[in-house]
Amino acid sequence: MFTHQLIARELLVPASILLLLATLSTPAIGQQEPSAEELAKKTQNPVADLISVPLQSNFNFGAGFHHNKMIYVLNVQPVIPIKITEEWNLITRIIMPIINQPSLFPTFGGLAHSTTGTGFGDFNPTFFLSPAKPGELIWGVGPTMTLPTATDRDLGSGKWSMGPAGVALTIQGHWVYGALLNNQWSFAGWGEKPVNAMVLQWFVNYNLPNGWYLTTSPIVTADWKADKAGDVWTVPLGGGVGKLFRLGEILPLEGHPIAKLPINTQLTAYGNVHHPEFGPQWQLRFQIQFLFPK
Repeated sequence: MFTHQLIARELLVPASILLLLATLSTPAIGQQEPSAEELAKKTQNPVADLISVPLQSNFNFGAGFHHNKMIYVLNVQPVIPIKITEEWNLITRIIMPIINQPSLFPTFGGLAHSTTGTGFGDFNPTFFLSPAKPGELIWGVGPTMTLPTATDRDLGSGKWSMGPAGVALTIQGHWVYGALLNNQWSFAGWGEKPVNAMVLQWFVNYNLPNGWYLTTSPIVTADWKADKAGDVWTVPLGGGVGKLFRLGEILPLEGHPIAKLPINTQLTAYGNVHHPEFGPQWQLRFQIQFLFPK
């Protein structure tokens, strides 16, 4: 299951994307701008009423038969909130992985199957129904699913899967902490192995002045259909630092609407204290997230 959470080799933002970002950010310019800390807290809330486009780059080291392979995964995961009523929002998120994976096992001169692959993995859309005006406890529930969109058989499960998802968190002063949980079961598809898999992501953030923050958000996974008991769990521990800034702070864009575009960046490292036999031993994660506050 570890291949489902890994992704691509270079993080490029072409000029056409920057133009789109400028267009999307323009309507917010005439309104009062939220502070860097307020925006940072919103990025740490999975069900915030905030359009964002995170690009999450994952370098997974120590994978394969000799624990000397690196699997790279770029997760493109746009988040779009939809206002249903004055009381309820629907938060839509889709994780679209782009994976570069070397051969993880010896091929014995081509006699054994190579696991080399580069392309799309399985797409994972999730929909959270969440109160528009929550109290101290912020929450959301809804369905999550996995679509067999992988362009290579070694980059996905070959199964249609679905299950429940939930998230709960609270914001207390400078602190933001909570957890996201889902479990999926396969119900169709051509893959040989049925899917019964859980994802648990707990997160703790401490926000500092000027948009800086400390963060930990490890992704714990369980493959309940693993062939060996020791291959069920992947349990990472670690953390890192994040910084929210506006594009005009690093580029000469004075007077241009895109100068006020908020961007959230994050760099974290996690060691897998438990992992499948041939799964990665540790991970370096870099994320850049474009925000479009109302």
